[in-house]
Amino acid sequence: MKLHVICNPTSGNGAGKSIGQRVEQLLAQKGVPASFSYTEHALQAIELSHSAVHAGADTVAAIGGDGTLHEVAQGLIGTGASMGIIPAGTGNDYIKSLNIPLDPEKALDIILNKKSRPVDTVCINDRVFLNECGCGFDVMVLDYAENAKKYVKGILPYLHGVIQTILHFNSIKLHFSIDDGPEQNQEILVLGVGNGRFIGGGIPIAPTAIPDDGMLDVVLVSSMSKSRMFSVLPGLLKGRILSFPETKHVYAKSIHVWGKGLRVNIDGEIITLDEAEIRINPASLLVHRP
Repeated sequence: MKLHVICNPTSGNGAGKSIGQRVEQLLAQKGVPASFSYTEHALQAIELSHSAVHAGADTVAAIGGDGTLHEVAQGLIGTGASMGIIPAGTGNDYIKSLNIPLDPEKALDIILNKKSRPVDTVCINDRVFLNECGCGFDVMVLDYAENAKKYVKGILPYLHGVIQTILHFNSIKLHFSIDDGPEQNQEILVLGVGNGRFIGGGIPIAPTAIPDDGMLDVVLVSSMSKSRMFSVLPGLLKGRILSFPETKHVYAKSIHVWGKGLRVNIDGEIITLDEAEIRINPASLLVHRP
């Protein structure tokens, strides 16, 4: 194994820096040679992973949160190099679907001792993501959670975001078609397209999603009253979203979504677009996992 490690030192409110230093110590103790690079700005991990493979690395480990994994993966797809994951983010949602532990030493042991296996990735227009994209309710949750991340970690910033969003959210009109089928129009609370199961530090938005089954889990929840939103919140947190009468759940290879000025969450990053073509890329990335 020729290992390169990319660390986002600002991930997890600065936890990434100390975890990166710990991983350097562990590799030295184990006598495993590795090169390191630390990101300084957004999207740099894409460039760094490209450069690492060009320099001969066959495994690139990412230390950071879901955004860092998202970037490193974009640089590795199609190269034949594998990705390792050492969690250091606030939510760490993608790892939950792969059963990768939070403990840095245990996560490093998986990279060093477990063979890489293919997982699916998803293409939205000209971008690739690993875990989930969506529009509607979950985008506003991220807006409110962003400030709370400065003070608390895990699911707590997102719970704050959920409660604030219930109080302030209005449904959106969405146009979509699934697997090139007929156009549908609906007032929705949320549209989630999952490759992984979780968002928001552990909220199971797509509880049956499997990251290597070659399918997207499309979860569409129609609009509901604020009192109804509060009443279903415990069920949402317990993974019962698919049992709500307002929920439609389908497996698909693609979904086409359009609407003026749609704000879309892509692995925790919010972008604005008018149209999105979302398609599964089966078995397109190698990841070390249990």
